[in-house]
Amino acid sequence: MEEIEKKIYIMYRILVTNLINCISMDVTKILHNLNSQQEIAVTSDHPHLLVLAGAGSGKTRILVHRIAWKIQVLSIPSHAVLAVTFTNKAAREMKERIDQLLKTPSQGMWVGTFHGLAHRLLKSHWRDAGLAEDFQILDSEDQLRLIKRLMRTLDLDEQRWPPKQFQWWINSQKDEGLRSKNIQENGDLYQSMMLRLYREYESNCELLKVVDFAELLLRSLELWRSNEAVLKHYQNRFKHVLVDEFQDTNAVQYAWLRVLAGSECCVTAVGDDDQSIYGWRGAKVDHILRFEKDFKDTRIVRLEQNYRSTSNILRAANAVIERNSERLGKTLWTEADEGEAVALYAAFNEHDEARYIVECVQQWVGDGNRRDDAAILYRSNAQSRVLESAMLRAEIPYRIYGGQRFYERMEIKNALSYLRLISNKDDDLAFERVVNLPTRGIGERTQSMVRQIARQRNCSLWSASSIAIGNHELSSRASNALAKFLRLISAMTSEVEELTLIEKAETIIKRSGLLDFYKGEKGEKGMARVENLEELVSACGSFEPEDANLSPLTQFLDQVALDSGDRQADVDEDAVQLMTLHSAKGLEYPLVFIAGMEENLFPHAMSIEEPGRLQEERRLAYVGITRAMTKLYLTFAESRSIHGRESFNSVSRFVRDIPSDVIDEVRLGNTIVRSTTYASSSLGSDPELGTGFSLGQQVFHKAFGEGVILNFEGSGPRARVHIKFEEVGTKILILESAGLSGV
Repeated sequence: MEEIEKKIYIMYRILVTNLINCISMDVTKILHNLNSQQEIAVTSDHPHLLVLAGAGSGKTRILVHRIAWKIQVLSIPSHAVLAVTFTNKAAREMKERIDQLLKTPSQGMWVGTFHGLAHRLLKSHWRDAGLAEDFQILDSEDQLRLIKRLMRTLDLDEQRWPPKQFQWWINSQKDEGLRSKNIQENGDLYQSMMLRLYREYESNCELLKVVDFAELLLRSLELWRSNEAVLKHYQNRFKHVLVDEFQDTNAVQYAWLRVLAGSECCVTAVGDDDQSIYGWRGAKVDHILRFEKDFKDTRIVRLEQNYRSTSNILRAANAVIERNSERLGKTLWTEADEGEAVALYAAFNEHDEARYIVECVQQWVGDGNRRDDAAILYRSNAQSRVLESAMLRAEIPYRIYGGQRFYERMEIKNALSYLRLISNKDDDLAFERVVNLPTRGIGERTQSMVRQIARQRNCSLWSASSIAIGNHELSSRASNALAKFLRLISAMTSEVEELTLIEKAETIIKRSGLLDFYKGEKGEKGMARVENLEELVSACGSFEPEDANLSPLTQFLDQVALDSGDRQADVDEDAVQLMTLHSAKGLEYPLVFIAGMEENLFPHAMSIEEPGRLQEERRLAYVGITRAMTKLYLTFAESRSIHGRESFNSVSRFVRDIPSDVIDEVRLGNTIVRSTTYASSSLGSDPELGTGFSLGQQVFHKAFGEGVILNFEGSGPRARVHIKFEEVGTKILILESAGLSGV
């Protein structure tokens, strides 16, 4: 008996030893190459964990390794884990990395986007959610098509009420968790019209058995709130919820997480409050700031060691972001070398800025580097035109990351079609593009009849339209709408005949209704379209015709066609990357340029008066700076053409925040010197641009009295100073002769 017990004991010890060895191996594998703070984040046993993962600190790695730790070391079943991220690509990569780390498929685990997981939930509980079993998802294009159909039913003019505005408003309400029945009318015409269509839209979606993307989350949240049994089932199942990019959650996503978590679930949130840059599409940085209050017994772990950038680049980023008050706080550092200083170039104008950037890229490539290791970032989409033009002239392959080239953008093509049509009435492609844009009641049926006449008579669509109207071949309503369009084009042609090219463009964009149409499209996208149209006007202003026998408009349109014919680089071609700062989040490049570092451009003029939006602009600057790995260039223009007019803005406050010993100012002749006076004076608080005065300073003028400095043009004694005086309004004065004194 003793012998049997002894054998059992020996077997037990062997089993325990093997188990310990296995666990030890798992621990070693999971914690391999993690720094001390990353280890804490992976192994923390606190019920709730908030990981503030700075730029380049390896946040995705933390999520993957923490999931592996829970499953392999803590023996938590994989079906008890739910991991949420924001893109399908990120979800796929997370799942693959988890499987690789575990060396086996993670059966039962839910890993996906908010919308993907909500869809999975609704497919399982369609009846409880009040949906049809075969419900379909409306993509953005289908949603807009349905809205347009409802607008026609309600006899709403698309020119006055842009369909995309309704789409944006409806999605915004859903992102805030609001049904039409939850919204009280306040007597405002705009809100009343939006609400009216929202009600119709909800009814039609129910009838058609469809849901849009915003509906997926809202409907699944309502399911949990209204059906305790379903909620309890998932709360009992998912005991561990992990969320990536937590700073980007909107109201309904945050509520979705809180309801699922209940009182027993362990929540790990990984994000960076300093990289919350999507407030314009509903993301609320407040969620990460209040996480500790909403989830009791939370541990905060800061990942501050950066594995991407040099020390100088990080010093610049830290100096910019620390000016924000609404942040939990962290300071990036690196074991890497100090690296080169941040180069700062003051260009004469946007063309000089683009020329300088191109020269730097050429030198970079000449030194044996790849073009696709270089990125040019900008705040406004419209800035790309001049940069693209400079790239084309220098024959440098480039690619617009996540967007279209300037002349390929929808609003630019529409405006160019109007210009082509006043230049040549027989341009059928231009005619078809704008005949009903903005909407003017010329539907597809009318256009089809005009095309048929054009084929029969072998004439242009313009001529066919006149024939159709003259022969009464259309209904009275269609005929009147088409005749109105022909009169508009004819009138615009006469009006702009004697105008300069820039005046032609400005007049056509306004008179055609395009400008008001895109102004009606609220949000960042609508603003970008308006800025692009303004940039087209600027392009006309800077265009220099070469042939005295051809009209400037004809030559401009020919040049645009040639530029458009020069394609972007192929997907696998070595090419410089151009993108907005918003598009750059999550990316990294050895060489980075941030162009347009000027007040009113970056930070954007619309954000300066609003503290919340200004703080988001500062976070955007932080994101841009931390994209750079080895070398960072900041450029600004002393004058810039905006909407065809010269604008003079001072260097961005974000540049002025950077310590002087981190910046090298690029002087004329492209020699770089350590900045001593420029960075500490013109980039510091006082004096501004070597004038002895600063933005916002109160001054006194003998003739005009007291005023406040709004802006500077140029630098030194000959600088032009914009001053708003209390009694006489805004004046522009030459500094050396103004006789100003401080108040």
